[in-house]
Amino acid sequence: MSAQDCLELGYVARAHGLRGEVAVRSFDPASETLGTVERVWLRLRSGEEREYALETFRPANKEDLVFFEGVASRTAAEALVGAKVFVYREDLEPPEEGEFFQGDLVGLSAVDEQGASLGTVEEVWATGEVPNLVIRAKGRPELVVPFADEFVPAVDVPAGRIVIRPPEYLDADEPPEESGDGG
Repeated sequence: MSAQDCLELGYVARAHGLRGEVAVRSFDPASETLGTVERVWLRLRSGEEREYALETFRPANKEDLVFFEGVASRTAAEALVGAKVFVYREDLEPPEEGEFFQGDLVGLSAVDEQGASLGTVEEVWATGEVPNLVIRAKGRPELVVPFADEFVPAVDVPAGRIVIRPPEYLDADEPPEESGDGG
């Protein structure tokens, strides 16, 4: 399996029940992808990789409950906890023009509009209306940027690059501007 063949969807969060069901937590809580595929690729904490067919799928509050073929006991399910869950690109509908799989954003080199390096997109947090990109670089504070046109004017996945317009913050030494509304 290569990074071009699959997209990381989430991870096995816990065993559920006694018959081998697991709870998969997706990086995007609104994602319905796991319910549309018939197979996944797991990378276990040990580094071992395995393909599993999905026998059943049911959405739950913050995770999806899944039975994988061949996993029939709580002990077998517990052995999968912490595994990264990948889906095959060929099993997915391609994104529309101007849309991206969140997994494709991770690993992109982030630069500002002048081309200066800001770091690497290391995570995507889907905690609000729009996902947030988490950009890290050694020796710099973490940068969290909303994945919206205002802050991300360009994405070039094939080139491995994303242009970021970081949100502007008030300089701590500057007094706040007065609003002029008397209060």
